Amino acid sequence: MIFARRVFLIAAIYGVLVLVPQYFMEERVGREFPPAITHPEHFYGFIGVALAWQALFFVIAGDPVRYRPAMLPAVVEKLAFGGAAVVLYLQGRLAAAVLGAGLIDLVLAVLFLAAYRLTPDLGAPDGSLDLDAYRRLIDWHVE
Repeated sequence: MIFARRVFLIAAIYGVLVLVPQYFMEERVGREFPPAITHPEHFYGFIGVALAWQALFFVIAGDPVRYRPAMLPAVVEKLAFGGAAVVLYLQGRLAAAVLGAGLIDLVLAVLFLAAYRLTPDLGAPDGSLDLDAYRRLIDWHVE
């Protein structure tokens, strides 16, 4: 659980630090990575959705066992951008700097999957809390 807490907390902090400044960089992005942005709703929408994911990463970091099921969609979120970045770069349609961000997302996808595998599943098949699994987790922490 400590691994999952750290991975999701670091990912959330990194994401906020990288994404928030982009709200103020529309003109610069258009200048440094032409052509200029012609659909700002896509640009700002991407940033907003990505920031919403960072909020979920903070929530998962707060209680990885409880929010373990949300880790799998988090993996998909990282693969969506990272995979697209690699494909676009190989097609010559993406700058190397953006590829770097995509590769970071692919590394985070692997770490998120590892966190999912290492975090205990306390759910019973009927969706309720598996009290035996919970007791084993508590006993493991006490020892």
